[in-house]
Order: sequence, then structure tokens, then C-alpha cells
Amino acid sequence: MRFTLPRDVYYGKNSLEELKNLKGKKAIVVVGGGSMKKFGFLDKTVEYLKAAGMEVRLFEGVEPDPSVETVMKGAAAMREFGPDWIVAIGGGSPIDAAKAMWAFYEYPNVKFETLTIPFSFPELRQKAKFAAIPSTSGTATEVTAFSVITDYAKGVKYPLADFNITPDIAIVDPLIAETMPPTLTAHTGMDALTHAIEAYVSTLNSPFTDALALKAIEMVLAYLAPSWKGNMAAREQMHYAQCLAGMAFSNALLGIVHSMAHKTGAAFSTGHIPHGCANAIYLPYVIKYNAAEPTAASRYADIARFVGLSALGQAGLVQALCDRIDCMNKTMGIPATLKDFGVKEAEFNEKLPKIAPLAVGDACTGSNPRSVTPDQMAKLLSCTYSGKEVDF
Repeated sequence: MRFTLPRDVYYGKNSLEELKNLKGKKAIVVVGGGSMKKFGFLDKTVEYLKAAGMEVRLFEGVEPDPSVETVMKGAAAMREFGPDWIVAIGGGSPIDAAKAMWAFYEYPNVKFETLTIPFSFPELRQKAKFAAIPSTSGTATEVTAFSVITDYAKGVKYPLADFNITPDIAIVDPLIAETMPPTLTAHTGMDALTHAIEAYVSTLNSPFTDALALKAIEMVLAYLAPSWKGNMAAREQMHYAQCLAGMAFSNALLGIVHSMAHKTGAAFSTGHIPHGCANAIYLPYVIKYNAAEPTAASRYADIARFVGLSALGQAGLVQALCDRIDCMNKTMGIPATLKDFGVKEAEFNEKLPKIAPLAVGDACTGSNPRSVTPDQMAKLLSCTYSGKEVDF
């Protein structure tokens, strides 16, 4: 068994200033589109790194769902510049991309296919250390051993997993998260809730991850709705809650809510289902499916009791937890079903036989507390489409 976190987590308003204290000669800053530049955080990052005595270079324009090509371009820029710090700032995409760039910077001859095998990275930190600064309150990639990279030629998203890519430093500055619009706040917050709940019921849960997961769940239930409404004190607490959830799931792994979200996000012509939105839709259905397994039901009941829900018996507590999630989704305008999201019924039925086995084969399925067959997955996905009760 292993439990791994970053060496240092700096948090609180203006914790971005900690960059001034990094020791090194050269830093490359990996960033996404324009929001970090627009709100002044990119300039501050460069200013603080220069104050630390470093030469700074930017690698800008990492796209959402970063590609293998972007990773290779970034690694080439790193090899040319020779940084001893890689600093990634923004949403999950630039941080995920920078994690993969790091491997190809230090090991130019490693094959991407090798890195897609879980826990097969070469030993990093031969040339550089890694600092991650999240701008959204959801993915928690700043504290995790994971990265998701897309091979657009094959149309496949590859989750990369290795404790080597857990950052050395995470800077969790809530001022950066204040820039999130309401819909992104809702979706990323429900992603964080899903991380914590799935980590708590995962087959790889432990006393270390349980404590983090339960606290994260309690905080999300208390602070997400006010944060979505624009309360910045609540937004700060959500930024910390998602980080705790990330610490939990990086070590306990996830379950089939994520398996389903990964395999349906880009599957329908209605357009992309944002990851956090998909998680929010699927979470109550998966809880009811998993609760047929007694150990999982007991742990969902633990969660309900911990956050102060009351009901008759274990089944009542599981239902109360689902009701609480449904209520949050409704409050924030998240659809209750895939039909409500706008997915066409004929297209859903046509694609279901392909999606179900893909979801069962997803990397997150292995740690789900109840096993699932392609037929069961198809039935479960059908419930998430129509809103029908899960009773199998």
C-alpha cells in the first residue's frame, strides 16, 4: 500500500507569491488559453519567478483536452530551454499536459504507448521539479498522480497514472478560482464531490483516504451552492475541498461514475457533455446501483450520517444522500438525465451497445465497489437516460 501527496501544498489568498521562494535557474510556465493572462495571474507568475532569480519562458495555448501533439511540442520547447522548474497554471488541461511534457523532456526516447501503461513512468526529477497552480475547483490535478491526454488521430483519451507525476508543489490560491463563471463552478464542484464519494467507497479506500474524502464531501455540500451563487468566501472553501478530494482519489482511485463520464463525454452529436456535468447526472444512479452491494451501502450510509442527514435504516440513508445530490443538481440547473441534457433517444439507443463495454473497460471500473457487466452497464446507462429507477 502507498499514500503519496505533493511535498508541499501552499494555500490561502496570495499564496501564488510562494513562487518567489523557489530555488532554481530556469522555469518554463505552461498555460492554456487566455484567462490566466486576462486576469493578470500569468504576469504575476512570471514576476514572482523572476523575483526568485530565474530566467522564465512561456509555453502558451494548451487546448482543452490536450493532445499528444501539444505534449510533444511542449517537451521539445523544454529540451531547448533546459528548465529546472516546470510551472503549470490554469485548469486541468495545462497541468495535465505539463505532467506528460515533463516525462518527454527528461526521457526524449520514451514511447507514449509505454506511458499509457499504469505506473510505468521512468524515474522523473532528473532535470526538473514540478509546481502546479489550479484555476478551477474540481480536477485537483495539482495533487494527483494522473493526467489525461487525447490522441485525436485514434479518437482516444488516455489516462496516464504514475506517482512520479504527482507535483512537488501545489499552490492552491483561491483568488485564482474567483475567475470561474457559474456553470464551470457548478460542474467542477460536482466533479470534486464525485471524486470524494467514489474514493470513500472504492475498493482501495484506507483510513488515510477516508478522512480526506469525508471532509471534502462535507465541505462541498456546505459550500458549493453558495460558491455557485458568487459567494467568494464559499468559493475559497470549495478550492480547498476539491484539493482534499484529489488527495483522496489519487490514492484510493475512483469508480464507474467516472468510467461512464469518460466514455460518454464526446459520444453524442448533441455536443460535448462537460465532465463534471456528466458526473453530476450519473452519481445518484451509480450510488443506487452500488448500494446493492452491502459494504458499499454501509459506506454510503456512513457518508449520509457524517454530513448530518437522517433517515430510517441504511436504505433510507442511501436514499437521503441521493436526494441531497439531486437537490444540488436542480438548484444549479444541472439536468437530471441525459434526455434532459438533449441527447436524442434514437442516437442513444444506437450507440449504447458500443458505449457500455467501453465503460466497463475503463481504468476506473476496477476499483468500483460492485462489479459490473456490459449488460448491467447498458441498463444503468439507460436509467440515466430516461430517469428510470435503478432496481437491479
